[in-house]
Amino acid sequence: MLHMVRARPPYKMQPFTIKTPEFIHLEESFGEWLRLLNFEQSTVKYAPRKVREFLCWLEQQQITELSAITKQIIANYFDYLKERRNNRRKGKLSRNYLRTHITALRKLARYLRETGRESFEVDIQLPGRTRNIKTIFTQAEIKALYNACEGDVLGIRDRAMLSIYYGCGLRRNEGINLDVSDVLMNKNLLYVSKGKNYKERYVPMTEAVKEDIQNYLDFARSMFLNRPTNALFLSYAGNRLITQSMATRLQKLKEKAGIDKEAGLHTLRHSIATHLLQSGMKLSQIKRFLGHSSMESTQIYTHLANELS
Repeated sequence: MLHMVRARPPYKMQPFTIKTPEFIHLEESFGEWLRLLNFEQSTVKYAPRKVREFLCWLEQQQITELSAITKQIIANYFDYLKERRNNRRKGKLSRNYLRTHITALRKLARYLRETGRESFEVDIQLPGRTRNIKTIFTQAEIKALYNACEGDVLGIRDRAMLSIYYGCGLRRNEGINLDVSDVLMNKNLLYVSKGKNYKERYVPMTEAVKEDIQNYLDFARSMFLNRPTNALFLSYAGNRLITQSMATRLQKLKEKAGIDKEAGLHTLRHSIATHLLQSGMKLSQIKRFLGHSSMESTQIYTHLANELS
C-alpha cells in the first residue's frame, strides 16, 4: 500500500508519490530543516516538492538508497527533466524552472552533509544565459511607489514597508519578523536577528528611512495595536503582519503607481542592491548590507546592472 507524504498540501500540478519509508522521512525532515534555518517562504514551500519529484524518479529507476546516488544519476535525472512536459503550459520546462530544481537538490545535499549523512554532488550546468533576477524597479518606479502611499494609517504603514524592504534591503521573512526593539533609532541601525540561516546583522538606516519608520511607530502602529506585542508590522487584528498581506499591499501600490511588471517584496531588495551598485558602492559593502554569506551571491547584481546601463 502506498504511503502518501503527510503534513504538506498536495502538489496539484505534479502529484508525485513516494513509498520508500526512508524517502518519506527525508522529504519531511528536509522541509523541517528549511523551516528551522529560516529559509525564504518560497523555498520552504517548493524545495521539498522538487525533492519529492527527484525521490519519485529514483524509485522509478529502482533506486531506494541515498548511497546509490552518483553524479551520473543526477545527470540522468536532469536529462529527464529537460524532456519532461510542462504541466502548466505547452512545451518543456523552462531553464529558470530547471535552475530551481538544481537549487533544491543542492540544498538537499547540504542538508545531508550537515546532518552527518551520506551526500552527493550536484554539478549541473545549463546551456545559455539564465538571469537570476527577473525584474527590478527603476529609481523612477521606486519614487512612484512612495508617492502612491496615502496619508492614512495604511499608507503610513506602506511607506514604512517600502523603507524596510527597499531602503534597508531586507529579505521577505526578515522584514516580517522585525520587532519594535530591533529599530535602533539612536544608532541609525536596524537589527536583523532572524536573517537567513539565523545569521544576525545590523543594517544602516538613512534619515529618510528613519523618518518613515518613526512616523509609523508614532502615528499608525498604535491604531493596529490591541494587545501587547513587540511585532513591528501589525495587521488590523493586531497580529504580526504576514508576508501575503505585505505582498498584497505592494500590488496595490504598483497598480496606483501605474507599474505593470511582475514584482514582489523581494524585487525591492534586488532593486536597492542594483541601485547601490549603479551609484558606485563597492561590491563588498553591498554584500555586508544584504547579509550575503558569499560574494558569489552579490556578484549577480553586476550582471544586472550592466544590462540596465
